[in-house]
Amino acid sequence: MSFQDVDEDRGMTLAETVYGRLRSDIISGERAPEERLRIERLSRLYGIGPTPLREALQRLCADGLVWSRGNRGFAVAPLDVAEFMDLNIARKAVETEAVSLSIRNGGDEWESGVVATFYRLEKQDRALVEHPEEALDSWEMANAAFHRATVAACGSRWLLKVRARLHDQCERYRRASVDLRRAERDLAAEHRAIRDAVLDRDEAAARKLIGQHFDTTARMLSEEMRQGQGA
Repeated sequence: MSFQDVDEDRGMTLAETVYGRLRSDIISGERAPEERLRIERLSRLYGIGPTPLREALQRLCADGLVWSRGNRGFAVAPLDVAEFMDLNIARKAVETEAVSLSIRNGGDEWESGVVATFYRLEKQDRALVEHPEEALDSWEMANAAFHRATVAACGSRWLLKVRARLHDQCERYRRASVDLRRAERDLAAEHRAIRDAVLDRDEAAARKLIGQHFDTTARMLSEEMRQGQGA
């Protein structure tokens, strides 16, 4: 059944659904950076009418994943080294504050979540080294779940909302990087050190390790992007 088969009174549901699909396709690279998002073509691809599509595209503009070009329509936001480095500054500031609050506020349930998600991530860290192309999707999900678990007890809905948006933007850049997946880097050791600092309730160590973790990714990815641009 196509989206168009759904009752028109459920237009908001249609817009929510196509928003989720487009957002996922942009982050994964299925919709390439700077790709023009023509309403007619998207309508055929996603099986949905123009009104919910435009609503979804406007939301994606607010997310920073799509650009509005006025009379020229919409396009996927480009990937830019300077933009990514700026994203990393914001992401690091938000993440380290959220993990500090979680360390202060978290209880046994929070600790259990950190332990469980780390266990799954540790297996995916190994799989990423052995089979980077096949394991990337599973690794991204496990990586997101672990880092989300470490900040889950921060107690601020707005902090988590901003954090989620920054995470999505950074994931898009990571997925666009091929060489980064094969780089010599002990991700398992980095994640294990973060887990230990968090469970030990060592705020200073957790903030430092998370900052280093993010900065290493940013440095490697920015170097690769500059090489790709012939810089």
